[in-house]
Amino acid sequence: MITKRTFLTAAALVTAVVSFSPSVHAAEDVVRIGWLRGPNDITLAKSRGTLEKALSEKGIKVEWAGPFPAAAPAFEALNAGSIDITAGSSTSAITALAAKIPLVIFAYQKMAPGSEGIVAKKDSGITSIKDLASKKVAVNRGGTGEYLLMQGLATNGVDPKSVERVYLSPSDSGPSFTQGHVDAWATWDPFLTIAEKAYDGKVIVDGAAIKSDNAVVLVASHDFAKDKADQLQLVFDVIKSENAWAVANKAEAGAIWAKEMNIPTDLGAKIGANNAVPTTSVSQADVKQIGAIAEWYVKSGIIKTLPDVASGVVSLK
Repeated sequence: MITKRTFLTAAALVTAVVSFSPSVHAAEDVVRIGWLRGPNDITLAKSRGTLEKALSEKGIKVEWAGPFPAAAPAFEALNAGSIDITAGSSTSAITALAAKIPLVIFAYQKMAPGSEGIVAKKDSGITSIKDLASKKVAVNRGGTGEYLLMQGLATNGVDPKSVERVYLSPSDSGPSFTQGHVDAWATWDPFLTIAEKAYDGKVIVDGAAIKSDNAVVLVASHDFAKDKADQLQLVFDVIKSENAWAVANKAEAGAIWAKEMNIPTDLGAKIGANNAVPTTSVSQADVKQIGAIAEWYVKSGIIKTLPDVASGVVSLK
């Protein structure tokens, strides 16, 4: 049984600021990567040591920053110039681009339906998304949680004004859910699996029923992508290799992610099944899909201005 203390460790608050010596700042051969404890390719590569090995063979050092609890603080670190590369969702990237954070998306991984959804307590009486009217739902502002809730309500004909969005970070949403301060929680893995398996939750609607087109994306700072394109390509090559290994070894990948997230090992199998899915370079179809979500974000009032998604993408091999 996972405890609240363990959950907070799994979604530990960000250690975003990394101190560098002047010599490291001046070096041309350092890649600074912000990692999230979530089940993504960067976390896998960090755990398996493959990025350090591949880059060291080219005389490049890897510096890690984090762990970050979600994409928003990682993007803030990128905006501050503390890191060069990190991961997040396409929804959080849209919010960042709208806020003029100078990032570019260089990899795209369509989320599996089971890796995101809305969860309620089993004894709550909430059995469908229509039951959320007059209820409080925890979401992360401008990210996957808010997108899942708003898209789910729209898909099922529920007036969004009838549902109260409670903006919480992932580390605060778990305690609020378990203590009954919110009636439901729109979230993603590992938090979805934790809520379902350890917090007496039930998934009332998943990514398929919500008709989510969300994705995990890897991003780099605009300057890093422009000035060190060869290093970015090298990182992407390692990521693709790690992703291929994960897709072929879902249970093993899930076990690694569970360990990195400090959650019970018996959750690893589902984490692996939900999240070990193919990662590719960003296609024109992907750009179109991200753009469609961005347009929906503006229409739904989540962001005020439509970002130029096409200019926020870099094509790699």
